[in-house]
Amino acid sequence: MLDICLLGTGGMMPLPYRALTSLFVRYNGSGILIDCGEGTQITTKRLGWSFKPIDLILITHFHADHISGLPGFLLMMGNAGRTEKLTIAGPAGIEKVCKSLLIIAPRLPFPIEYIEIDGAEKVMEMLGLTITAFKVDHNLTCYAYTVELARQGRFDAERAKNAGIPLKFWNRLQHGETVTEDGVTYTSDMVMGEARKGLKVTYCTDTRPVPVIAKHAEGADLFICEGMYGEPGNEEKAKEKKHMTMYEAAELAREADVGEMWLTHYSPSMNRPQDFEDAVKKIFPRTVVAKDRQTVELRFPEE
Repeated sequence: MLDICLLGTGGMMPLPYRALTSLFVRYNGSGILIDCGEGTQITTKRLGWSFKPIDLILITHFHADHISGLPGFLLMMGNAGRTEKLTIAGPAGIEKVCKSLLIIAPRLPFPIEYIEIDGAEKVMEMLGLTITAFKVDHNLTCYAYTVELARQGRFDAERAKNAGIPLKFWNRLQHGETVTEDGVTYTSDMVMGEARKGLKVTYCTDTRPVPVIAKHAEGADLFICEGMYGEPGNEEKAKEKKHMTMYEAAELAREADVGEMWLTHYSPSMNRPQDFEDAVKKIFPRTVVAKDRQTVELRFPEE
């Protein structure tokens, strides 16, 4: 199970009625935050989820509306009593940028480890999840992220019996252990069926609609994508600023055949993004014009 909350849906600057885009993912007692613009700690407080268990912060790029909230957010974590290590990952230069920001928060009570992402793609196995960073097309280096929770196959008791595996080892094998007794080795693949469909979330913002996005979002249960512009006539502005229209995002969602798409990162000039929902749904019917603190609990299909 993954708990997902889109903390804010704004782009460029926080507004009285719209916080900046940031994603909060909870799994198995840990939390992941993607992007941290000004005021992210405020929307987290309003959400009511504890921010103390956040173990990983992923930064898409170094524009202020995606990273300048870090000092306040980390101070809030420290004031909540966090002492465990925090990991921050982002484009090459993330450590230098963060340390510059943290001059105003010099005495945090927890250590920070930095992961620098370079190249077209980086896969990270962390917190029991597979996190893939992939480069998109903005006016400076920017990464989107896919978070995946794998699911093992079902335990096959009949197969274990036929293989003559002692009952006392079944539980250990079911949990991925390898067991050896009297010179005989038993492995988990001897008792487990094929892996089942897991859960997948792709978060993508500040980019033109390049093919790599649909590739990495393919089959995602949830695709969170920027829809900077909804009003007709902003196509050239989107190209110039290296952003996306809602309709371009919908085309990507359709190509990737995602379960649902949430639009986010709206231009400050767009007062009512929901006014364009019907038009976007003509391209991709499973579209949600998201609001601040839009939340969903993703479960495996059979649950």
